[in-house]
Amino acid sequence: MTAPVRTPFESLPPALVEVLAAAGLDPAAVYAGVVAAVAEDLPGEDVTSEATIPADAVANADLVARADGVVSGLAVAELVFVHVVGPRVRLTPHVEDGDAVRRGDVLLTVQGPVGQLLTAERTALNFLCHLSGVATTTARWVAAVEGTGAKVRDTRKTTPHFRALEKYAVRCGGGVNHRGSLSDQALVKDNHVLAAGGVVPAYRAVRQRYPDLPVQVEVTTLEQLRELLEQGVQQILLDNMSTEQTLEAVRMTAGRATLEASGGLGIDRAREVAATGVDFLAVGALTHSAPVLDVAMDLRDA
Repeated sequence: MTAPVRTPFESLPPALVEVLAAAGLDPAAVYAGVVAAVAEDLPGEDVTSEATIPADAVANADLVARADGVVSGLAVAELVFVHVVGPRVRLTPHVEDGDAVRRGDVLLTVQGPVGQLLTAERTALNFLCHLSGVATTTARWVAAVEGTGAKVRDTRKTTPHFRALEKYAVRCGGGVNHRGSLSDQALVKDNHVLAAGGVVPAYRAVRQRYPDLPVQVEVTTLEQLRELLEQGVQQILLDNMSTEQTLEAVRMTAGRATLEASGGLGIDRAREVAATGVDFLAVGALTHSAPVLDVAMDLRDA
């Protein structure tokens, strides 16, 4: 078997780098994640492939969907093969991120040395299956609220070091992103409110310290909502409110602020809550509980 090439970032195909950048991702950061993931799988050598695969064996491999879903992370999977196989790899994508696929569809064909393809297989599939699972879950939520005007939005409940990719996968599924970090905007939650002595003092403290930063404030009661509306707060998070309370919150707000419903939402209630007139549904499950989309690699002759 031929040892993994471990292609440096500077030698990546420019077209692949451009795809990542166009997706709103940092190509260098994504590639660093790929390199780390491959290193996790290869602290030494791929002993099984080393023992069983002739060094001159070359083949094609198809990455095939084993279930219906939405694709995300195809370029990341390609990066894994480029990193491991190097310039001998030939990549032929058959779909694009964001495409809906059916069971049996071929997503990507890869050609190269058999041993290196098998070395790269699991890492490539880990990225592709997970990110496609996030996109597929998001697409189901988006379909559930279609026509209501509400958008499905993610949270910071993401896998460590995977936030940018998971939030990208949410976009592939038709959802929208909330803040990407604690620095992007202020989100005043219940513990901040408790520490500051109320929703209004908490809001004023943030506005005074960071006058140009977007601020969203979480409320658990309609009275807190009323207080914030009087302060001119533009973004309000309705936490764990019933459908009836949410309807009243929408009526009280009358378009003066954007409203986001949050807290324990299941897809079975998604349309009911969205139909109240809120602007967003906050769904942590898009990232923290999405099952993978089953994708397999089928080896065939070159």
